[in-house]
Amino acid sequence: MCDLVRHIGHVHRWAAGIVGDRLTAATPGPEEAEMLRGGPADSGLLEWFSDGYTNLVRTLREAPEDIAVWTFLDAPSPLAFWARRQAHETGIHRVDAESATDTVGPFPAAFAADGLDELLTGFVRRGRPAHRSDPPRSLAVHATDTGNAWLVRSLPDTVDVSRGTAAADCAIAGRAVDLYLFLWNRRGSDGLDASGDRSVLDWWRDNVRIRWS
Repeated sequence: MCDLVRHIGHVHRWAAGIVGDRLTAATPGPEEAEMLRGGPADSGLLEWFSDGYTNLVRTLREAPEDIAVWTFLDAPSPLAFWARRQAHETGIHRVDAESATDTVGPFPAAFAADGLDELLTGFVRRGRPAHRSDPPRSLAVHATDTGNAWLVRSLPDTVDVSRGTAAADCAIAGRAVDLYLFLWNRRGSDGLDASGDRSVLDWWRDNVRIRWS
C-alpha cells in the first residue's frame, strides 16, 4: 500500500509541475523504481500525499483555460487533458487501494464513461505493439446506463477506435462503472453482457495494459 501511495503522490507532483511551470516540451515522468524510493518515511506518507494532491487541485483550478503545456493524448485543451488524466489516474488507483478491503466505492456513471473514452480513444488508439493483433480482433463496448458506445479494432499494424455502435467479433455491455473497471483490468467480466467470441476478452485482459512508461 505504501508503494501505491508513493506512486500516485509522485504522479500528482509531476502533473502539477508541468501545469504550474508551464512546461511545453515532452516531460517524461520518473522511473517507477525512483518513485518508490522517493517521498518520506512511511509514517509521513499520508500527509505528503495530501499536500501533493491539494497542490495539484489548486494548480489546475488556478491555471488559465488557454494554458499551453505539454500533453500526450488528444483533448479539447491542455488543461482539460491534465484534469481528466489526473482524475482517472487517481480514480483507478483508488480502486487499487480499496481492493485490499474487498469493497470498491462507486463512481458516477458519467465519470466512468469519460474514463472509458479516455482509455479507448486515447491510450488504446495509440496502437502500441501489445495492443495490436494478428489476426485482427474487434470489440464493441456499450455503456447501457449512459448510452455511450465504442468499437475497437485491433489490427496487425495499428488500432482503430471509433465512437458509436457497430458489429464486432465480441460485444460487451453493462453499466459504465463496470465496463470502466473491467477494461482497466480491475475486475472480471462477471455480470457483464458479453456475446460473440469471448476469447477477445481474454486477449484484452492479457495484452491491453496501460503502463507508467
